This record gives sequence, C-alpha cells and structure tokens, in this order.
Amino acid sequence: MTDSVLRTPAGMTRRHFMQHLAMSTMTIPGVQFLTSLNAHAADVKKAQKACILLWMSGGPPTIDIWDLKPGSKNGGEFKPINTTGDLQISEHMPETAKQMKHLAVVRSMSTREADHGRGRYFMHTGFIPNPTVVHPTFGSVVSYELASSRKELEIPSFVSVGGGSMGSGFLGMTHAPFQVGSNGQIRDAAMRGQISDTRMGQRLKMLDSIETNFIQSNRGQSAEDHKNVYKKAVNLMTSKQMQAFKVTDEKAEVTEKYGRNNFGQGCLLARRLVESGVPFVEVDLGGWDLHANVFNTLKDQRLPVLDKAIAALTEDLQQSGRLKDTVIVWMGEFARTPRINQDTGRDHWAASWSTMIGGGGLKGGQAVGATDADGTSVVGQAYLPGDIWATAAYALGIPLDTVHTSKNGRPMKLANSGTPIKELIG
Repeated sequence: MTDSVLRTPAGMTRRHFMQHLAMSTMTIPGVQFLTSLNAHAADVKKAQKACILLWMSGGPPTIDIWDLKPGSKNGGEFKPINTTGDLQISEHMPETAKQMKHLAVVRSMSTREADHGRGRYFMHTGFIPNPTVVHPTFGSVVSYELASSRKELEIPSFVSVGGGSMGSGFLGMTHAPFQVGSNGQIRDAAMRGQISDTRMGQRLKMLDSIETNFIQSNRGQSAEDHKNVYKKAVNLMTSKQMQAFKVTDEKAEVTEKYGRNNFGQGCLLARRLVESGVPFVEVDLGGWDLHANVFNTLKDQRLPVLDKAIAALTEDLQQSGRLKDTVIVWMGEFARTPRINQDTGRDHWAASWSTMIGGGGLKGGQAVGATDADGTSVVGQAYLPGDIWATAAYALGIPLDTVHTSKNGRPMKLANSGTPIKELIG
C-alpha cells in the first residue's frame, strides 16, 4: 500500500498512514480503535450506501423534540412519550416514536457557533468558517468518495431538495449540490420539451466545441468541472433514471403517508433518489427560528410535518431493506435556549442540544449523551459536528484517515478529524 494515492485531477489525496503506523503504535490510546474502523470501511460495499440529511434551517428547539425536561422551569408545555427504543421524545412526534428502535438521538451536541451563517457552515462541513479556505459540505465529500464507483449513475450524486445546501468548496463544481424542488421539478428538464431534437443537438455540439477549446487552452480544473456539469445536465434530460424525480407518480396513499407538503414530498423524493443510486440527498425544512410563540408553532405547524415524514421515510426504507445501507441525519445549525423568553419563544443556543441519526447499520433505539436537568449544559462527553459526520462516514464505508487537499495545498482530514460515536457503531 502506498503512502498516498492520486485520486483525481481535483488535487485530492488519501493517505493511509494509520495502517502503516498501526503495528508500531498499538499502545497509543485510540490507534487500535481507529485502525479497526478503517478495516471496517474496507469491508463495506460503497455502491450500496447513501445518506439523507434532513436539514432544519433556522435552529430547531431540540429541548421540545428530542430531550424534554419535564418538571424544569425550562421544560415548556410538552410532555415526553415512550418509544420503541430505550428513550422518550416529544408527545407531538407519535409516529416517529414508533420508528425510534431504528434511530438514535445524540443529546450532547455542543458548539460555540450560535450565528445562523456560521452555524450552518460548521454543521454542514465540520469546520469553523475560515477566510483562507472554503470547505466542502459533507454531501460533496460523500459525492466525491462514492460516486466514482457508480458508473451506472447518470443523475447527480448530490441532490439538494427544497432549499440550497452549502457548496462543494475546493472539491469543485462536479460535486456541488444539484437543487430541485420538493416536487422533483428541474427547470432544465422542463425546458427540454420546448426545443426540437435537431436544435438541441446543434446547441450541444456547439457547446462541446467551445468547452473543449477552452479546456485545451490550459484554463485549469474549473473549466473541466464546468464541462462535466453540463454533461450531467444533458444526461438529466435523456436518462431513464430521471423517473426517480417524478414523485407525482407515487400512489395517493404513499403521498399521504409522507404528508402533502413540501418537506413530506421532499423526503419521498429522497427515498426514490437513494433507491436509484444517489449517494447523498439533503432535504430542507425551514421555519425554526422561533423567537416567539414557539409551542403553538411547533404543535400546529412544524412537528406534525416533521413527524409524519421522518416516520414514513424510516418505515419505507426499513421495509424495502434499504435502511441498513442508508444513514439518516437530522440537524440544524444550532438549537434554541432552554430558557423561555418573554415572547414565549426560545432564542439561539449552541451550548447543549441534540441531533438525530440512524440507519446505515448504526445502533438505534438509544439516547447518547445527556444534558443536565434544566438543559443548560452537557453532562459528560460533548460532541461536535465532525463526530456526527465521522459516524456517518463509518457507516458509509469512507475510510476515516481520508485526507483531502485544498486548492492552496492544505491537507484537510475527513470530518475535521471527528471521531465516530462508539455507542452508535458498537
């Protein structure tokens, strides 16, 4: 095994240094653990793996959803209910409660990023914003690592549904999120039917000539990426795999099961896409910046939509046999304050909160980590976004010693050197 392997013209490398060091450093704490994780990655069939990120834009009050505090002055109006796992969640998530044996809640997230933009960046990439480098969102990392082995995949390997994800950073345009509406509508595909085959062929031939001449003039990797993006756009207009985007083809009872709303249909689309081989799908549900009227908004608007969609997605993936190969991650950029403000709302809070993760062979039915009785601080082990993404990477079969190289030559360790959460992986 070589120390580094040139992966693509994008300038990325993978250094399997942990394997080389393992025999001489077995007494160093953590080395045996990391070595075993990388051995696991080699055994995972990447072509079968996928990740669905359920992104809660605005910062959801996880104290009212996943980590309730009955009896505390911060507890609010909701009560906890039992689930099919060894944990309780909000009474307004009854359908999800039935699926919790497959899902886990990490209750001890703790960051310092309570600004929407910075928190969004940190949670998506695992890195704190840095003016000298733009890090790729984890969806782009998964696209880069897994898509190359899926030669049959003609549609994009990273799809963002219902909202824009973060960008692909130094990984380039090829692995940027492809944005679609929750109904699967793609503007370029819709326009395709308005242009004759002859005219389309002429346009594509002209575009190919321009792109090829531009690349041959040594304009760098961006030009090559640009051509690849347009090639994928053409594939979108002609591929049979485009059927995956047609959520309106689903039976009425399936549509109803997920919910006749943007997020529900987005989750239905995500299921169809991973079944078609797409390795990463992000589905956006906004409206969580609840500085006022938090309980009525949750009870009447957010949680009924969330509950139905998560339950349907988990159940369908389980019944089809896909859940063991599909990681589901639920998170926002931060959470809301344990303290309830004068407007019956909760403000920005990043010190102690929850994310949800399941599927992909991870151990569900449990709560990992804890907060104190008032929800104001983490008790024991705290986790960062890199730890969540390292756990997802483990489940996806991406080696944890993977190193990417930025445009300015800086090595970037996978998930910012995050560590998989032991309780979830065994």
